[in-house]
Amino acid sequence: MSSDLKNTRNIGIMAHIDAGKTTTTERILFYTGTLHRMGEVHDGTAAMDWMVQEQERGITITAAATTTYWDYNNQKYKINIIDTPGHVDFTVEVERSLRVLDGAIAVFCAVGGVEPQSETVWRQADRYNVPRIAFINKMDRPGADFFGVVHQIKEKLGANPIPMQIPIGSEENFVGLVDLIERRAIVWKPDEKLGIRYEYTEIPKEMVDEVEEWREKLIESVCELDDDLLERFLEDRASITVEEFMDHTRKAVIGHRIVPVLCGAAFKNKGIQRLLDAVCSLLPSPLDIGSVNGINPYTEKTEGRAADENEPLAALAFKIATDPYVGRLVYLRVYSGIIKSGMTVLNPRTGKKDRINRLYQMHANKQNPKECIEAGDICGAVGLRDVVTGDTLCDMKHPISLESMSFPEPVIGVAIEPKTQADIERLGLALNKLAEEDPTFRIRIDEDSGQTIISGMGELHLEILMDRLKREFNVECNQGAPQVAYKEALANAVHHREVFKKQTGGKGKYADIEVELAPADPGISGLQFLDEVKGGNVPREYIPSVEKGFREAIRNGILASFPMENLKVILKDGSYHPVDSDSLSFEIAAKQAFKHALRKAKIKLLEPVMSVEVVTPEEYMGDVIADFNRRRGQITGMESKSSGRIIKVNVPLAEMFGYVTVLRTLTSGRATSTMEFSHFAEVPQEIAGVVIERTTGLKTLV
Repeated sequence: MSSDLKNTRNIGIMAHIDAGKTTTTERILFYTGTLHRMGEVHDGTAAMDWMVQEQERGITITAAATTTYWDYNNQKYKINIIDTPGHVDFTVEVERSLRVLDGAIAVFCAVGGVEPQSETVWRQADRYNVPRIAFINKMDRPGADFFGVVHQIKEKLGANPIPMQIPIGSEENFVGLVDLIERRAIVWKPDEKLGIRYEYTEIPKEMVDEVEEWREKLIESVCELDDDLLERFLEDRASITVEEFMDHTRKAVIGHRIVPVLCGAAFKNKGIQRLLDAVCSLLPSPLDIGSVNGINPYTEKTEGRAADENEPLAALAFKIATDPYVGRLVYLRVYSGIIKSGMTVLNPRTGKKDRINRLYQMHANKQNPKECIEAGDICGAVGLRDVVTGDTLCDMKHPISLESMSFPEPVIGVAIEPKTQADIERLGLALNKLAEEDPTFRIRIDEDSGQTIISGMGELHLEILMDRLKREFNVECNQGAPQVAYKEALANAVHHREVFKKQTGGKGKYADIEVELAPADPGISGLQFLDEVKGGNVPREYIPSVEKGFREAIRNGILASFPMENLKVILKDGSYHPVDSDSLSFEIAAKQAFKHALRKAKIKLLEPVMSVEVVTPEEYMGDVIADFNRRRGQITGMESKSSGRIIKVNVPLAEMFGYVTVLRTLTSGRATSTMEFSHFAEVPQEIAGVVIERTTGLKTLV
């Protein structure tokens, strides 16, 4: 079992849009024999882009999982791969995939280099301590610059990139690469369309000095990380074998001390076999990652679970999908023990038991049934009803709750309504299924208008969800213009006493609470509830009801019904009636206290601010900056690049609708832009007035 685990790799492929992630994955599946024909993203035939919307648009929307095998050093390696999206609107797919992976391949475009979304996914991988190797793709493209990208990885990402290969030629002259450790050149045959056949040749004479220089850098970089190895290197470097050197390199990768850099051209089928070798030789197995820690929900003590089939079961649900054939499919990473078909497991979040009806090994949207899945593996499970993304499933007798996942808040919303009366019920069911799948998709009913508002990470995100409603669930909807997901926040502390009394002849209702409302402490979002009641003036059993009342109340602020961001509630005092008081009375009192107290306080409106990066030719720079100034943008940085100038700017999302079209017009279609959420900031007074008037005065579909 441990030897199987030693040869298991759980990896993800992550990158900026169009760096070539899906193309690289397709080639990996072809060379490992999982696919017998290579699919292409631009033809809509890529196996991993199985959704209709992915095939039409040529982008990855949902993280797809697959399992494949590769022979390396006369051993068979099992590789579980997750192909993740590059578009910032689907960042949740990257986030949850990295949470359960042991290693990753970061793909960079040899022309574009380190692009904004590359930085985002790199930071996510840092957060989950995922060791990675870099693959510089598209070496055959005009403008390809291998060493320039290596420099950018060092400067922009703060990593320690160490080339293990260097390319032979570039652009249309990219014919092969030099393996620095083996001092051998690998050249692909020009007549070989599938890239399966390549030959080892002598290093071209004009490259010998360059190869020696980079080989020295590689050896020194690895030896510097280990004192014993460095001593031997200085005394007698010939005593260090290739196997020994690779072992030390692997340890350095797993310890996040170096990032090996490889190169190739996935579309031209070059460099993929060597990339697979590097995955097997350098990235960690579940055994290298060691024990995973969690909290025992009963003792609240930290416990560990080793990657071993004899340990009690611990698995994490990292994704939920609705499959047309098998129904609700929960993707699991099994950290310890064995999970079996028909098994009953415990969900510590709900405290309930759940039964696994069937287990599957996944290949994109196809499933291969399995009787059991062992520690260190990734699978799909059917039958789990109450599981949500981030839940732990564990052994009934040995409960453990693994660290969950954090997801970004939605920044954009749109009002929708079904076109026909018959669609009303179907819409509710469809929206709930989509919200189960995607933690960054939210649904709320506007209290004043009764409208359904759906919120997501961007215009493309909502567009895809609307398309899925129509195609997968046959629900036709009218939709309003996109709305920014504003938030409300308290600017100053306020003290309030709320007495709720109701007498209806029989048993009445009574609750009395004294509260202080203030901005939450730094780093806390949502409700921060503190109980400072002394002497039992408010009985213990009613305090959760007060918290529940405030938690529900903050969903709709008093300015324009936007959610309340960062509120601290301190319950100071109160009183109760021995007959008339109950939990519901205190919950209602809390809701009323929220409304009445905030009317005495200063409330500010917050708006999402986006971090925008534009790459534009020099001659259009003035026009682009002038346009940002009109949009309340703040320039945060500028730099030069071979393809033009890079402008970095923070702009309120409200000013960015339809920006791509405007940018095309301004620059004759030659500039590109990327945008991701940065932070919430206070809306200027004059604009806040317009927003509140528009929101509260006009509640109809546009």
